[in-house]
Amino acid sequence: MRDWLQRQWFERRRLSPALWLLLPLNGLFVLGAWLKRRLARPQRLPVPVVVVGNITVGGAGKTPLTLWLACQLAEAGRRPGIVSRGYGGQSDAPRAVDRGARPETVGDEPLLLARRAACPVWIGRDRAAAARALLAAHPDIDVILCDDGLQHYRLARDVELAVFDGRGAGNGWRLPLGPLREPLARLRSVDAVVCNGEPDPRLPRSTPRFAMKLQPGRFWRLDDPASTCPAGELRGQRLYALAGIGDPGRFFRTLEGLGLDCTTRPFPDHHAYTPADLAFAADGVLLMTEKDAVKCAGLTAGETWVLPVEAGLSPALIELVLEKIRGRKAA
Repeated sequence: MRDWLQRQWFERRRLSPALWLLLPLNGLFVLGAWLKRRLARPQRLPVPVVVVGNITVGGAGKTPLTLWLACQLAEAGRRPGIVSRGYGGQSDAPRAVDRGARPETVGDEPLLLARRAACPVWIGRDRAAAARALLAAHPDIDVILCDDGLQHYRLARDVELAVFDGRGAGNGWRLPLGPLREPLARLRSVDAVVCNGEPDPRLPRSTPRFAMKLQPGRFWRLDDPASTCPAGELRGQRLYALAGIGDPGRFFRTLEGLGLDCTTRPFPDHHAYTPADLAFAADGVLLMTEKDAVKCAGLTAGETWVLPVEAGLSPALIELVLEKIRGRKAA
């Protein structure tokens, strides 16, 4: 059902007649979203808050952008901390995420952030509470990055960045008729739109827009992260690839662009893998994303390589962010 809905949302530019029966649910969703925002009582933190999110369901590149922002802020002399919902984890109360945490406890994306970012990462259903807990544990932090928090209006924010991938706004309808959590008009109030792929022509031109390109690095081996190799060393082997991200096709296209011919297997975003899921690659070499890797360690005895990516963006984006948060006093 989920895959069918994704096809109806993103492979069509108009509402499919097959979805008309969901119109009443769409009305309830729109009403609920309006009430949620209307009744929210934003909580202001003593440090600036930069929210990275999207108005569509599924991943669009928020985590690589958050990592890029954390690095750029640190290079600019700021001391960032990261908060996230911890989607897919079992913890609702605020807690720190360390590199050795289990993904089923803290979520796959927060664990990836904790392993890649040189700053503290905390999770919690209430992002304002998670941020306050982070600041209490790390009083030197002077800016908070909120990963995937655009619709979490309990947390007041100083900067909003909305991310889109190449699928854009799909059919342009809100859930469950389409992929939108909020209408496209919401983008007029964000500080910038970041496009991870070809921009949707329907995005408002009045909002600053930045292109983001995910640059693949060297593969590293799942059972020995210190062992790395370039894509060229994998060519000519029997290759398999899996991806459980918002748009698995994006990862498969990246591999194709590296000259790698793979048998591919897409999985739902945040999929909880089992050894049976990986068995299709038993007679060859398996390739996966870093997000999948945090959940697949120990599940396969075969040769498995992980492809890291780095976000590439114009320095003008971090200049915009710094300008927006300049003047706020840290705790």
